[in-house]
Amino acid sequence: MTDYLKVSVAYVGADDQMLRPLEVRMGATVREAIEQSAVLSRCPEIDLAVNQVGIFGKLAKLDQILEDGDRVEIYRPLIADPREARKRRAAEGKVMRKGSADADTSSGT
Repeated sequence: MTDYLKVSVAYVGADDQMLRPLEVRMGATVREAIEQSAVLSRCPEIDLAVNQVGIFGKLAKLDQILEDGDRVEIYRPLIADPREARKRRAAEGKVMRKGSADADTSSGT
């Protein structure tokens, strides 16, 4: 059994993205991997008190113990609520379909 795990830390910012593979000691936490990766110094907009984190797309806590092969992900805050955006797009689509249908029947042909 080895004393180190191979993990990676991923972050996609507005202007930057990084995927940093690294080795961490057995028993290391999500927070320790993020700190070791140097992503915090490269991307100062990250605030671990605000940004959520996860492992392979599933939310995780900063004190979660890592396993070999884990990919730690740092998520940006959402700009818009996805449900509200979906509702808005659906409503716009209904108006467009209704408007285009009216235009076809009123052409007089």
